Amino acid sequence: MGKLGFGARLASLFGIKKKLDESFFEELEDTLIEGDFGGKNAMEISDLVRDEKPETEEELTSLVKNAISRKIEATVLEPTRGELNVYLVLGVNGVGKTTSIGKMARYYTDKGYKVVMAAADTFRAAAIEQLEMHAERTGTRIVHQESGSDPGAVVYDAITSAIAKGDELILCDTAGRMHNKENLMKELQKINKIICGRVKPENVKKILVLDATTGQNAVSQAMLFNQAVNLDAVILTKYDSKSKAGALTQISIPVAFVGTGEHYEDFEVFDKEEYINTLIGK
Repeated sequence: MGKLGFGARLASLFGIKKKLDESFFEELEDTLIEGDFGGKNAMEISDLVRDEKPETEEELTSLVKNAISRKIEATVLEPTRGELNVYLVLGVNGVGKTTSIGKMARYYTDKGYKVVMAAADTFRAAAIEQLEMHAERTGTRIVHQESGSDPGAVVYDAITSAIAKGDELILCDTAGRMHNKENLMKELQKINKIICGRVKPENVKKILVLDATTGQNAVSQAMLFNQAVNLDAVILTKYDSKSKAGALTQISIPVAFVGTGEHYEDFEVFDKEEYINTLIGK
């Protein structure tokens, strides 16, 4: 992975022998804030490291890595074989949600799962056509209705069809809802209720797609979507840029995948250790 946008400065704190005095820890805290860790997290990390009184660069690096690691969680999304699973994919407009569904379709199809897409984004112009394109390119079946149809009805039909055909995983697209629109959040809750009424709760995952470069906006989106439907995981897009990657420490939702480019192959399981090592330039 490439260096973070603020990584050069953060890495320099570890690469040059400095006196670990109060000015150093103030610089560490300021650098973390610049990297979108947030004031509270930056202060906690700096204080924790200061209290441990590191004497060497190696001790300092280890303490910072451990402090950051405590604030990030990774998860593995593995559908239950031989049963129906539904991944409800959420996110605001422009974060790469539909493309991420295409990438997931390729990822899980390659692992041998029987995958179907549900085009429940019935509001955005050409949304259904876009998902149909991904379905064709990945060899995935798709269930859809006319533009403007009830999203809940699309989801219900997709579940009925998947049960009939023995599919194992439904990847459900949703409209790119603005996270501050209460009525649209209620629509998500309605869709979620339809799913949970027909699929085992443990086989239903609510996944939020976030743009890794948006910093505090990603944090607020995660908080509000989580309040609406209790998120299970996050997908980070534009992860190759990572200019606001410190925001990940504020999201408090496990990260499952990262998108690193525009191709279907540019999609990886999130590696927390690699993230932290890249973050501090190690």
